[in-house]
Amino acid sequence: MPDALFDHPRVAGVYDALDADRSDLDTYLDLVDEFGAGSVLDVGCGTGAFGSLLAERGIRVLGIDPAGASVDIARTKAGADQVTWVVGIAPDIAADPAHHDRFDLATMTANVAQVFLDDKEWSATLRAIRTCLRPGGRIAFETRIPSDQGWKRWTRDRTHRVVDVEGEGPVEDWVHVTDLNGEFVTFESPTIFLTDGERIDSTSTLRFRTQEALTRSLTEAGFTRTEVRDLPYARGRGWLIIAQTQQTR
Repeated sequence: MPDALFDHPRVAGVYDALDADRSDLDTYLDLVDEFGAGSVLDVGCGTGAFGSLLAERGIRVLGIDPAGASVDIARTKAGADQVTWVVGIAPDIAADPAHHDRFDLATMTANVAQVFLDDKEWSATLRAIRTCLRPGGRIAFETRIPSDQGWKRWTRDRTHRVVDVEGEGPVEDWVHVTDLNGEFVTFESPTIFLTDGERIDSTSTLRFRTQEALTRSLTEAGFTRTEVRDLPYARGRGWLIIAQTQQTR
């Protein structure tokens, strides 16, 4: 099930306003240019920020996310009618032969790759994505470097904010860690609508896999030529992982 943060209609409706700086997506736009991608599978598309940017460039896009409320927001954006939006997960797309070998590039932006906590679920996602990529197609995603211990910065003092959102008035939120268990970091992120006091709580867990584990999982899923780059917008704090399918099958 998606976190309430993404699947509650009211929270989904203010998500873009609370996360207005999406310069992180420049990393993936640059990859589209670098690889000459004409088609993109956006896994974990959320409210459709990346898909809309791609559509403006004339890129064929399929955006998929299990949070229906977020996808509903995506469908309202400029250029949304040029994007195929699906509520679901990557194996749902791979189950349809019509999507096999269709995409030049698959992306998982932001923290999408870290929400897959179970190895079987992660493996199934990678294999499904590979099925949807053309021969020689690529997958690209980011993940935080465990040794940076970025979760130490996830405190109320550092993340608390109140944002005035059109149509809603002031909205308050913050992030704070509630549990550390090996590679798993659990945190809470309440959203409070100050005009009427409604508070919507969300608890999320991310997995901080090692570089070796990520590379191995990609190889086991059938990818080749895995490359680990420094994440451009978070240098020293994150990896940009890129892997390619075989040129021919």
